[in-house]
Parts: sequence; C-alpha cells; structure tokens
Amino acid sequence: MATAGKVIKCKAAVAWEAGKPLSIEEVQVAPPQAMEVRVKILYTALCHTDVYFWEAKGQTPVFPRILGHEAGGIVESVGEGVTELVPGDHVLPVFTGECKDCAHCKSEESNLCDLLRINVDRGVMIGDGQSRFTINGKPIFHFVGTSTFSEYTVIHVGCLAKINPEAPLDKVCVLSCGISTGLGATLNVAKPKKGSTVAIFGLGAVGLAAMEGARMAGASRIIGVDLNPAKYEQAKKFGCTDFVNPKDHTKPVQEVLVEMTNGGVDRAVECTGHIDAMIAAFECVHDGWGVAVLVGVPHKEAVFKTHPMNFLNEK
Repeated sequence: MATAGKVIKCKAAVAWEAGKPLSIEEVQVAPPQAMEVRVKILYTALCHTDVYFWEAKGQTPVFPRILGHEAGGIVESVGEGVTELVPGDHVLPVFTGECKDCAHCKSEESNLCDLLRINVDRGVMIGDGQSRFTINGKPIFHFVGTSTFSEYTVIHVGCLAKINPEAPLDKVCVLSCGISTGLGATLNVAKPKKGSTVAIFGLGAVGLAAMEGARMAGASRIIGVDLNPAKYEQAKKFGCTDFVNPKDHTKPVQEVLVEMTNGGVDRAVECTGHIDAMIAAFECVHDGWGVAVLVGVPHKEAVFKTHPMNFLNEK
C-alpha cells in the first residue's frame, strides 16, 4: 500500500492524565517493526477495562496513553517476519496473544503466553521497548498491546486474529474481548455439565456472554446476580432462569444462593472485578465439585479472603 513503510498521521483519543477527559489529537504512527502489524481500526467498542485503567484507581498510572482493546480493523502493512497476515486482511486484536512456541502456547491447559500475556503496565512494544505513537516527537504509551482508540495502531502479530472479511466489523468487534472472554470463561474453563446449575455475577456484556455459554452447555438453572434489577429482562434472552439482587437480602448473597440450590451451584462465573463478588462467587459453589471462575479485574490492592475449609471441602 502507498503508506507502507511510512509514518501515518491520524486521529486518536489520548488519555493525558488519570480520570481526565480523553483528547482527540493528531498522532504519528510509526511503521510496524519485526513481527508487528499496522492496522487501520474501523470500529472500536468501549470495555469497562478501558474505563478502569483510565481512572487508574489502585492501578499503576501509565500516561499519556491510547486506550482501547475491543475492536475490528484491516491490516495496512506488516513488519519483517510476518507471514500469516497480509495487507487487506480483516482482523480482531486480542490482548492475550499467542507466540505459539512457549510452554503455555503448546499446552492445552493454558493460554497465558510467556511472551504475549496481558501486561497492563507495559506501554511499549515488546520488540524494541519503544512506542509506535508520538505527538510532536513525544512518545504516547500503548495499552495492553492494542491501543484501538486510534485510527491506526501497531500490534504484535501474535495478538491479532484473522477473520472472514464478510463478517461485519461493527458487530464482530465485540468478539475481540467481551464476548470471547465471557463465553470462553464458561465453556473452556468452568465447563458446566448438562443439567448443572450456574451462577453468573455481573450481567454486563461479559456476564451475558458467560450466561450464553451456560445456556449452550445445557445448564438447567442459570442464576444471574446483579445490583441492577433492570438487567433481568435482557438476561432472560441469554438463558437466565433466576435473578438475585444482593441488595434485596439481609444475608450475604452467597448464603442466599446456597439455600436456593440445596448446597450451592455447580459452577459460578464472576464478571465484575469487585472483590466481594469474587469471594461470593467462590463461596456459593457446592462443596466436593463446585468450581468458580473469576473473570473480573480486581483492585490492585484487593485481598481475597475466605476460610481455608472452603478449599478443604473441595470447592
């Protein structure tokens, strides 16, 4: 393409400081280096994780920064060594990538790639420790290796998934994070058996995707847990059979769920990042076989506290 190998000037939403409004700026986006791809972002969604690190409450502040990670775009150019993608390919960025060579990538038990696992504190590219974004010569930091709040971005090839060009990018961009995160947490990690009971904590996009996974797995009872009762109607479309609002009860919600399910649910998936919800999700599963999957990102200084007997009772 005509822009290959050249610096591209484009618009990006830059976070200069924690919690301050994003500013639309003209940024310079450098060409991709070895094993990198420059992508023209056509659609980007807003995930709560972006908000969380923009606020930087209890997290390491890395600014100025271009946030964004849930998106869809088209490959503009590729760097040296990139063979699996070519200009024009439609792609989705994935913040937990695959190098395909490390022990994690070769294992069926994990996707925590040694090289490309999520790193929220790193604001530069892995290859040379430099940013591909600048404004008047000043480096602007990356976010989880994706930075999709920019018309063009540079991403490691292992953090891109090639998709069918006929798929509408404005719809499938949510597969870049929210849908795959929730659905995968249920189907690939919790693995509920047909006829089982599943509790989903937090009924946002990720929680609803997790709920859809429970429905697909054939769960007989799917309990949605959320502080907003208005979410129940939407959740029904994804298989929700029961709804529990912790504010409606005087006892801890985990105790409510244990009573509702004669000893606890078979699986619980937590999608809020709130430490109390994480503890409740773990404590509401049945002893002997219950499994809780924690998806949300907790506060940096949060501490998970539960009685050791919960583990000894084989939750």
